[in-house]
Amino acid sequence: MIDSIGKLVRKQADLIPDNIALSAPNRLALSYNNLNLQVSKTMARLRSCGIGRNDRIAMVLPNGPEAATAFLSVSAAASCAPLNPSYRKAEFEFYLTDLSPNAIIVQTDFESPVRDVAKSLKIPIIELEPRIDSPAGTYDLNGELELKENGDRPAGPTDIALVLHTSGTTSRPKIVPLSHLNLCTSALNIKESLQLVPEDRCLNVMPLFHIHGLVAAILSTIASGASVICTPGFYSPSFFQWLDTHKPTWFTAVPTMHQAILSRAANNTKILEQNQLRFIRSCSAPLPPQVMSDLEVTFQVPVIEAYGMTEASHQMTSNPLPPGDQKPGSVGIRTGVEVAIMAEDDDQLLTTGEVGEVVIQGKNVMNGYAKNPEANEGAFSNDWFRTGDQGYFDADAYLFLIGRIKEIINRGGEKISPREVDEVLLDHPAVTQAVTFAMPDPSLGEDVAAAVVVNDTSVTEKELRQFTNIRLSYFKVPRRIVILDEIPKGPTGKLQRIGLAEKLGLNANSAKAVSERAKFVEPRNPVEETLATIWMEVLDIEGIGVYDRFLDLGGDSLVASQLISRLRGILDLEINLIDFFDAPTIAEQALIVQRMILNEEH
Repeated sequence: MIDSIGKLVRKQADLIPDNIALSAPNRLALSYNNLNLQVSKTMARLRSCGIGRNDRIAMVLPNGPEAATAFLSVSAAASCAPLNPSYRKAEFEFYLTDLSPNAIIVQTDFESPVRDVAKSLKIPIIELEPRIDSPAGTYDLNGELELKENGDRPAGPTDIALVLHTSGTTSRPKIVPLSHLNLCTSALNIKESLQLVPEDRCLNVMPLFHIHGLVAAILSTIASGASVICTPGFYSPSFFQWLDTHKPTWFTAVPTMHQAILSRAANNTKILEQNQLRFIRSCSAPLPPQVMSDLEVTFQVPVIEAYGMTEASHQMTSNPLPPGDQKPGSVGIRTGVEVAIMAEDDDQLLTTGEVGEVVIQGKNVMNGYAKNPEANEGAFSNDWFRTGDQGYFDADAYLFLIGRIKEIINRGGEKISPREVDEVLLDHPAVTQAVTFAMPDPSLGEDVAAAVVVNDTSVTEKELRQFTNIRLSYFKVPRRIVILDEIPKGPTGKLQRIGLAEKLGLNANSAKAVSERAKFVEPRNPVEETLATIWMEVLDIEGIGVYDRFLDLGGDSLVASQLISRLRGILDLEINLIDFFDAPTIAEQALIVQRMILNEEH
């Protein structure tokens, strides 16, 4: 087995030296022989500056062919740590301090605060200068490193090739060191599961500071002797032009990118008719079944949903290509990786159909986080890595994910999967994107909220809540649905649930509810007195104030139905369940009743 990135490149240079390894819009193509020369040249330059195996080299490069070849070249000689080029000064300060790299590679003429940060931290800067008139991905390295020869051999299987940080949405980002064996194992697994061959052409739209683009697009392509088209990054207005010009046979992306592509499909029917894709891959976030179906209808090719994460060098499971079965909503079957379901409260492995935490083992899985024994203690159980994802296997060994354990909404003891609510919202014809998340609630702990993007500005939050109410149990219906022009996303285009309530200012409502409930106020008018009497009778509680919330008093949907029935009988008014829960206090319900009475009188 090929167990290092350097060997992977050399093998293809020996077998197919003149085949195209890499291309880019408006650039000459790079052959496997020239790719191998670039790798060797980079290694010689780094060695001449005293850099050897496992020395960390941070990289800040814009997306494109140089980012791809620099990843392959630097990792063959040292440990490559690519960083998001759009980071701000404070972010660079954190990541460079945490990484403590021996040097940092920055593209010449690329404006970034990273240079000032590197100088303040006394990190040597190496300037990468693209050779624009030469094949795509070729470059020269110039910079501040002193000449001090290091005769180290090329990096091998157990050496660290790639260093990335976890997303850090709930805690301090952790350093993930991935060996050559980890990465090559994952790349070969992807090659096998997608049946990649030298004639394939991958259109890369993923950022090359993220495991998805680095392994699924770049490394799996090199492992199969195929070619990759390195774009400047995802840009939906250019996607169909790239599709037409470069004739890729596949591409891989996250669901939000797929949705953006679909939004432009109607204006590119001629290009769609002539496309040469044989499949589309989706990974790194759940693919809504509606989006999968629309992609297959639009492009007339199978859509392959896979499951990956940084700590596993990307891919763990994947739906198979035809004639294998595709299961919408599933992330497929194991792809050269041991995957099991473990009980969340102990180390017991569960059986088919039982829900628990997804755990993994295999040569693609990291040995542990760097400099973080506490995180490692919680991450591994009996040599299984705990992914933090909740799911189950069906009878055909297809894995279904319910959601991140930390993202599961705990609404007063009721556990709600955000994905289930997402999919219901996406069934509404006006909703093009949806992300469900937890918002704080002073009595329930958490309640359900959602953010949506719509294609019809006349649609209202109430209409969307009514739509979900007839499709979901009441406790799963979002208490708030925020309609946005764009949902906040992470740097790789993934929708992020954790922290969204705070970003959208939904915490303030909870504080207001607490302050209102802190004061007891007696009924102040006949309508409030009538409502208070009904509430006290049905709930069997004395002394209910007009700001006491129904759910805080032990109410649920069954009791709410009884209250609505009493209101109908006494006041001869029809209040629906959504309106009832939208007005959770006597004071708010009294306003609704008064408006209904006025409307009837007029």
